[in-house]
Amino acid sequence: MKEISLCAAGKQYLRGHSRGILLYCIFAGVFALVFYLYHLPLEAVLYAALLCAVLALLVLTADFYRYYQRCRVLGDLQQQIMFSLEGLPEAKGLLEKEYQELIAALYRDKIRLVSQADNERRDLVDYYTLWAHQIKTPIAAMGLLLQSLPSAEDDGSTAQSMEQNRELAIELFKIEQYVEMVLQYLRLESPSSDFVLKRYALDDIVRQAVRKYAKMFIRKKISLDFSQLNCDVLTDEKWLVFVIEQILSNALKYTREGKISIYMEREGAKTLVIADTGIGIAGEDLPRVFEKGFTGYNGRRDKKSTGIGLYLCRRILTKLSHTIVIEGEPGKGTKVKIGLDTLDTVME
Repeated sequence: MKEISLCAAGKQYLRGHSRGILLYCIFAGVFALVFYLYHLPLEAVLYAALLCAVLALLVLTADFYRYYQRCRVLGDLQQQIMFSLEGLPEAKGLLEKEYQELIAALYRDKIRLVSQADNERRDLVDYYTLWAHQIKTPIAAMGLLLQSLPSAEDDGSTAQSMEQNRELAIELFKIEQYVEMVLQYLRLESPSSDFVLKRYALDDIVRQAVRKYAKMFIRKKISLDFSQLNCDVLTDEKWLVFVIEQILSNALKYTREGKISIYMEREGAKTLVIADTGIGIAGEDLPRVFEKGFTGYNGRRDKKSTGIGLYLCRRILTKLSHTIVIEGEPGKGTKVKIGLDTLDTVME
C-alpha cells in the first residue's frame, strides 16, 4: 500500500484548486480597485480583504481535511480492491459516480479475464500431466526391450552393437529424467503440492539418488566419494531426493573426469555438500544460476541445459525451509551446499 504524505496531498490539493484560488485573487483585486477609485479608507479595504482571506482559509482547511481523508481511504483500498470493490467512499457528484462505475466495469472485466486464464492454465496443466504419465509407458517399454536384447556372448554381437545398446539405454534414461522433471514442475506449480514432513536418515535419501545414477557414474568412469553422513533431517523424502538427483545430474553432466564427493560440511551443522571436479561455473553466472531458464556460459556452450533444474531445486528447498548455495570457479569444479537445519530450528 502506498502511504500518502500530508505534504504530497497538500500539493495535489492546491494544484487541483489553483483556478479557484486565482479567481479569488482576481475578485479581491477588483474589489480593492473599486474601493480605491471611490476613495474609501485604506483600513476598510484591508479589513475586508483580511476577513475574506480568513474565511477562505477556514473553508479551504476544512475542505482539504476532507480531501486528505478521502485520499487515505483510497490508499487503504489499493490492496482490498484486488478482491472486492466494497469500501469505496460514497461518490460526491456526478463525475465521481461515473469514475466509480468505470472502476466497477474494469474490475468485472479483470475478474472475467483472470477466471478465463485460470481455466486455460488448468486445462494446460491437466494436458501436460496426462501427457507426462502417458509417455512414461512407451519409455518403460523401450527400457524393457533394451534389457531383453541378447548379450554379445549369446548371439555373437559385435562390441560396437553392444556399445550402441548401452548408449541407447543412457539416452533413454535421460528422457525419463526429463519427463520426471516435467511432472515435478507441474506438481510444484500446483497450489496443493503434496509435501509430507517427517524425520529421515539423510544417508538413505542420498543413496536413493546415487543408485539411480549408478550407471552414469560407471559409464563416465567418475568415482564417488560418499562419506557416512550419520544425520537425521526433518524434510520431505520424495522432494529432497529429486533435488539431490538434479544436483548429481548436473555434476555428472559437467564432469569429464575425476570424482564427485558427498559429505557433511562440518560436524554439528546439517549442511550437505555435493562437490565435483568438473568444469566449474563462471563468476558472473553464479548470482543467476537459480533463475528460471538461465543456462549460463556452460549451458550455452554445450546446448544441453534447460535452465529449469536448479530453478526447481531452489523453489523446492525454499518450500521445505531449506537453503541452497552454489560455489565454483571455471576449471576448479562446483560445490553445492544444502542447508537442512532451518526447518528443525523453526519446529523447535
